[in-house]
Formats: sequence, structure tokens, C-alpha cells
Amino acid sequence: MSGLVDRDRTRMHPKVRGEADDPVLARVREAAAKAGLWIHLGSLALGDEGSGKLVNRGFVIDSEGAIRARYDKIHLFDVDLPTGESWRESASYQPGGSAVVVRDTPVGALGLSICYDLRFPALFERLSEAGAEVISVPAAFTVPTGQAHWHLLLRARAVEAGIFTVAAAQGGRHEDGRDTYGHSLVVGPWGKSCSTWNSATANSASRRSTWAGSPRFDHGCLRSAIADPFRRLTRTGRLRNALPVGRPRSSAG
Repeated sequence: MSGLVDRDRTRMHPKVRGEADDPVLARVREAAAKAGLWIHLGSLALGDEGSGKLVNRGFVIDSEGAIRARYDKIHLFDVDLPTGESWRESASYQPGGSAVVVRDTPVGALGLSICYDLRFPALFERLSEAGAEVISVPAAFTVPTGQAHWHLLLRARAVEAGIFTVAAAQGGRHEDGRDTYGHSLVVGPWGKSCSTWNSATANSASRRSTWAGSPRFDHGCLRSAIADPFRRLTRTGRLRNALPVGRPRSSAG
């Protein structure tokens, strides 16, 4: 998360702004337009008037500074770790309800996720089925969970969905005392970590070729096998409405 995050909810809430007033979002949009670059800003803590809670929201901003897409994190980080760390994201944040794929970006169709979403393969399956060629995973994994699972999960999601996972990861000691794992990387559809990123390799022809060599996409029994756990997840509310895929529109605000 960029801009503002603090484990002390009482201290954090008065400082949170709405989307229209957030200074980080405004500056990133200005920078995108000035540099002529697309930016995935993932993510910001913003106020949500409807729920009275916050939302953990990512943005895709085009080279003119326009917001092309918004995604609110669906899976909230509620865990107790063996180290004694305890996190209850749901105490402050409202979960999102829709998966989002952004069409016609410089790297192709871009699926959006945030951090803890990485642990839920049904989301990546849905994004892939909706046409995503690349899925972005901005994250701030804790050190214990990062050491145990970060690389493993990114490789698994890439292979399962037949896509590239692009993961920008915060690392080091933060002002509120958190330690995050870091290790940003890109993983290809065969599960190999890429040392360089060439958008040309993420085109549809390459993706179809990868799928053709992956028996996972030809076995109907596998799709049947994932159906029941998928339905269980939808009943929890984490994947409401079977993960409808949003159709973001260009906007100036």
C-alpha cells in the first residue's frame, strides 16, 4: 500500500482522504502525464462513504494521467502468525466485490489483484478466463509469510492461469514498525522467474501457445474439481457474485 498505512487505526483514520482529495493519487496522475507512462498504483487507503470503513484500492493510470480502472481488494488480511503478529484488515476495510481486467494497456489485457488476493486461485482463474494476459500483484507480504510462500504462490498462480504475474513488493522496515519481505519479480506462464520484462512476450499468440502445451487447460475433470471449493468461497462473501469482471471506463477523476 502506498501513501498512508498505519497499524494504529485510531491514528490513521483521521488522516485518510477520499479519492478526490488524495494527494498521492493526484501526484501520480501528474507524473504519469508528464512522463507519458502508464502506471499501476497499487494501492491506496481511501475513505468509503457508503460503508463508513476504508477501501484498499488500486488504480491503473494511463499516459495522459486519466484513471482507466479501479480495483478494491477482495480478500482481506485477517491472520494470526506464529511470530505473534496479528492482523485484522477487516476491522478497518470494506472488501471489494468485482474482479477487474483492463483492456488495451501497453502490456495487453491486465488483471488486477492486491497482496493477500494471491492466496486465492479462484480470482486468478476468473481473471484468466476473462482474457487477462498479465496479472499485477502489488504486495507488502510480511517477512515470515514472504519467506515461506511468496515465490511459490506467484509461480503457482502463473502456471495455473497461464499468464504472467508481475509483482511489485515493498521491503524493509516501515515507520509503524512493520517489516515486509520485498523480492519484486515477474513470473512467466511456465513458472519461470523472468530477469527482464519484454511486453512483446505477453501477447495473445504467446499465451495461446503456452496453453496448447499445458494439459491443465484440456482436462474437464480439473474444472469440475475446482467447482465445489469455488462455490464455498462465493458463500463466504469473499468472491461475491462469482467474481463479476468489471468493465472500467476511462475517466478524468
